[in-house]
Amino acid sequence: MTERDDSKMEALESQVRGLKDLIEVAKAVVSTLDLDTVLQAILTSAMGFAETPAGSVALYYDSKRELSLHAHAGLTSAFVKTERWTVTPGGLTEQVLKAGEIFFIEDTETTSFFNNPIALNEGIRSLVCVPLVFQSRIMGILYLDDFVPRQFDREKLNLLAILASFAAMAIHNATLHKRTKLMAITDSLTGLHNHRYFKQYFRQEMARAKRYHKPFSIIMMDVDDFKSFNDSFGHANGDNMLRVLGGVLMDTVRGVDVAFRYGGEEFIVLLPETRLEKAILAAERLRAAIQTGTAGKMSGPAGAGVTVSIGVASYPENADKTDELFNIVDSLLYRAKRCGKNKVYHQESLLIPTP
Repeated sequence: MTERDDSKMEALESQVRGLKDLIEVAKAVVSTLDLDTVLQAILTSAMGFAETPAGSVALYYDSKRELSLHAHAGLTSAFVKTERWTVTPGGLTEQVLKAGEIFFIEDTETTSFFNNPIALNEGIRSLVCVPLVFQSRIMGILYLDDFVPRQFDREKLNLLAILASFAAMAIHNATLHKRTKLMAITDSLTGLHNHRYFKQYFRQEMARAKRYHKPFSIIMMDVDDFKSFNDSFGHANGDNMLRVLGGVLMDTVRGVDVAFRYGGEEFIVLLPETRLEKAILAAERLRAAIQTGTAGKMSGPAGAGVTVSIGVASYPENADKTDELFNIVDSLLYRAKRCGKNKVYHQESLLIPTP
């Protein structure tokens, strides 16, 4: 066998090894429907395949021209603390998005258009940017980074493009799965979580509060005179009012709190690690926000708004069992309705200090 034949054989064997590696990578990225797991698998596999010590995956939102960091490895906390960023005109990411093809830089210090101060401070000297494209839509970008200048194997870059196709398909499937799961636990009218998810989440959070000896509160509210509102303005406007109210709830609760449409015109907010005093303040904020936030928001009945009656209860102050806590907050809600409406009720005696 001649030297030329040996060279061809080595090249062929290298291609076969690359394809075998690619198959293993493809298996990894399509083996789950959990989006975060998919993204981490894509990153880990691609870094191993390209032999880079660092990298990240960012999802792309075309409507906002924005990227969101979802997976990273080998990078400092200072680098990854920026979780969202917009596309810089003329920058590297914009070039990748426009071309829709793999883009690489073998030395950032000799590349005139590369002027990302965060990446330069990180010490990134070479990188590969891989657009993750599914059905002509860019789902995200895979960044593979090295801290020394280097020449990238063109053959591996070609195989990396195939990996990117698998990765984009996996992201699409995982995103679709996540959306479908979310629809199953979401009330279609208000966009809040639904009754079924409330039952699951309530027991889960109550158990967590007991296990870690943390406080936990529940706010339950009911729209005042909603039947009269429907009779006066029609069911379509009634539905629209519930939709507006759901938006007010989402805008008013904290990020750690979870809001539900319990049924009809009843709503619930769960407040993890929140004592009764803080929960009462939160309930008052919600009551006031709903009274002002629903007024003037209707397309038909100008100026028409609604008020809510609210009950508040907490673990461990009011009860230490799930059903008991729910029954207490439910009774407090209806006490608020019987005693004038547009009020917040709680077990006041528990807040009065002993003389």
